[in-house]
Amino acid sequence: MQKNILFLHGWGGSDYPHWQSVTAGEVAKNYGCVSFLRFSDVDFPKLDIWKYELKEHIKDFKPNIVVCHSLANTLWFHLCQEGLDVYLDKLYLVAPPRVDCDIKELKEFFPIDIPKNLYAKEIKLVVSTNDPYLNIEEAKEIQKKIGCEIVILENAGHINADSGYGKWEWIENELLNRY
Repeated sequence: MQKNILFLHGWGGSDYPHWQSVTAGEVAKNYGCVSFLRFSDVDFPKLDIWKYELKEHIKDFKPNIVVCHSLANTLWFHLCQEGLDVYLDKLYLVAPPRVDCDIKELKEFFPIDIPKNLYAKEIKLVVSTNDPYLNIEEAKEIQKKIGCEIVILENAGHINADSGYGKWEWIENELLNRY
């Protein structure tokens, strides 16, 4: 079965050298079917617009793997609360912000309740011990509500280009089944 891998960026985008851009390129180089949706107005996101764009893209692309980073996790939670027409094989929730994040530009995304159904068979929550947007206790609360595997990275910041996550072997291996 072909894997359709959808990458969803957070606030500000995930342009090169961010690991999402690098990994999307690696998947494509290995003949994977990949989509890296760029949402409107990445610096001043609007929840309703992002939800609409994602719903439309899901209809067209029909992903079976979704890789969320940062605010995209929160966006996914919002969509799941409304219900989705897709059921994923795998969902990666990388560096989600806390559920009550209070950044002014993102206020319409928060607070958010963790939905009971995330529309995926397998879910991996990937967090860092020193993420400025989510501490480990909050991450473990999210994990407990979801009931998923958690991967904890030591001192990885917000798991983005600023914290050294350009080429990221672990996620490439996960997505390209190199284990």
